[in-house]
Amino acid sequence: MIFERAARREFAQAAAGISVVLLAILTSIQLIRLLKDAAGGRIAPEGVLALLGFAAVKFLPMLLTLTLFVAVLLALSRMYRDSEMVVWLSSGLPLTAWVRPVMRFALPIVLAVGVLSLVLSPWANQAQSNFQAALSARSELSSVSPGAFKEVRKGRQVYFIERMDGDTGKIGNVFVASIQDGKLGVVMSDSGGQQTMENGDRFLVLEHGRRYEVEPGTAAFRVMAFERYLVRTEDGEVKQSGASPRKTSTVDLLREGGNNMLSELLWRIAMPVSAVVLALLAIPLSYVNPRAGRSANMLIAIILYAIYSNFISIAQAWVASGVIHFSLGLFLPHLLMLLPMLFLFHKRMSVFGIWQRRGD
Repeated sequence: MIFERAARREFAQAAAGISVVLLAILTSIQLIRLLKDAAGGRIAPEGVLALLGFAAVKFLPMLLTLTLFVAVLLALSRMYRDSEMVVWLSSGLPLTAWVRPVMRFALPIVLAVGVLSLVLSPWANQAQSNFQAALSARSELSSVSPGAFKEVRKGRQVYFIERMDGDTGKIGNVFVASIQDGKLGVVMSDSGGQQTMENGDRFLVLEHGRRYEVEPGTAAFRVMAFERYLVRTEDGEVKQSGASPRKTSTVDLLREGGNNMLSELLWRIAMPVSAVVLALLAIPLSYVNPRAGRSANMLIAIILYAIYSNFISIAQAWVASGVIHFSLGLFLPHLLMLLPMLFLFHKRMSVFGIWQRRGD
């Protein structure tokens, strides 16, 4: 039908713009956090893009769900404001006739949300954890940022590098403090670099500097000048991350059971189901009175979306703590949202029915 093609085209255009905006906002926020961690030496700079990709996969289910909800809401609201909806309704088209085009448009997005939440998100959580563990086990100097102090070996050694040339690997104005055999040693050098020996050992090579050595609690103090000084750098052990429901595959969640595992399964199933419910809820919620304000329905939509999200979180927490059974928590949030949806459908259809009878 004509109205179905027009509706799907309108939905697609709105979804494209909304998804770009939401993705840009969420990516920018996550990128700022990662860059802050990289500047502070908590993660290696070269790992920022990979971690950003893992984070994007994790928040895509919620982003697509919100995109679907807002796209349908904005498209139908625009039709109300431009009186297009009046034309469709006056021609005998009921409000429920919009369920079919909305669901046909929503189906691919719902399937994508299901694949992301059930398969890709747990994989991204596990891959991110393994990647961060591998980064933390790399050479001690790999996470040192110019202009910032970096503690390694549980505080037994401290590095400070004023400047670093990323192309040549040369570093300038180096400060290294370490504790060996009960003595505090401080090495200061004008320049240096990294060197890997044939056996694979890595060293920080310092040139033209001095070493100050003092034994705490005594007056013994020694100063040594050097032309070339080697400081061994070590790779840490790759620590395997502990098991977590968010990192567990959906199949393993079903196999292992337990309240924590089932609560995570509840959240993953709730993502595609909530996408369907919100898409249907947007149909009656999109009504706009041309004589009233244009933002009233959007404000109500935001409130309902927040309430729905909290319902899912509360049900997940109750299942994790054993307050309610998994089967009840799986359906309860969605059933609670069906009540306002049915009420809004009934209210809008009643109003339009009265309007049509008066027109006759």
